[in-house]
Amino acid sequence: MKSSIGQALSFLFVPGSRPERFAKALASGASCIILDLEDAVAAPQKPAARQAIAQWLAANASVRQRVLVRLNDAASPWHAEDLILCRAASLTTVMLPKCESGEQVAAVRAHLAGPAVVLALIESARGIAAAQAIAATPGVARLAFGSLDYMVDMDIPALRDARGNSNLALDVAAAQLAIASRAADLAPPVAGVTPEIDALQVEADMQQARQLGFGAKMCIHPSQVAAVHQALRPDQSSVAWAHKVVQAWHDSAG
Repeated sequence: MKSSIGQALSFLFVPGSRPERFAKALASGASCIILDLEDAVAAPQKPAARQAIAQWLAANASVRQRVLVRLNDAASPWHAEDLILCRAASLTTVMLPKCESGEQVAAVRAHLAGPAVVLALIESARGIAAAQAIAATPGVARLAFGSLDYMVDMDIPALRDARGNSNLALDVAAAQLAIASRAADLAPPVAGVTPEIDALQVEADMQQARQLGFGAKMCIHPSQVAAVHQALRPDQSSVAWAHKVVQAWHDSAG
């Protein structure tokens, strides 16, 4: 199933409890924004966050193609209410955290209106093991790597090694998501967030993810968006090579 999130380069998280930030997030230049009902919202605030999201979506229907809602995971006590919100708001694009099976995706889609699509967030060893099945599930528009939660699940002690390179264990898991995505004919997966706001670190992390087959990144601050886009731009040598190929094609026409 085609979805605008398949072409997105950046996904910016916004707490669902902070509606005053929604429009600012859209203006950041991010390809898509994710209105978060999960980690960014404390349990007592979740009902108010749902209401804020519903009201904002009703007043901003023209931007829906750039908006996702991150649900609480399927095992949480808030998941059912999140689905009710999305169905009532006629929202057809959601992020499913802690996704570990295609059945979870199918259950979400069954409770949403219309031809819903899911950005499946893989955050555990079970999710990595089921990546190919998840990627092949109808309605999955793309995979994303929840690298920080994956570190917790696997008891990985550091995001990067002593030289600043990404942890090999994370790279192994990330590569499996890239392979599963390609095998299922999905867009390249979405890389996990960089905890540091520093633009140089964000750009370096995206370049590393690009080497593993990723084509987008999640962001936690508007200032990270430009760094992600910069990392995904072809360098001058690649552009020059492409021009040479095109010129050679024209020169050999016929």
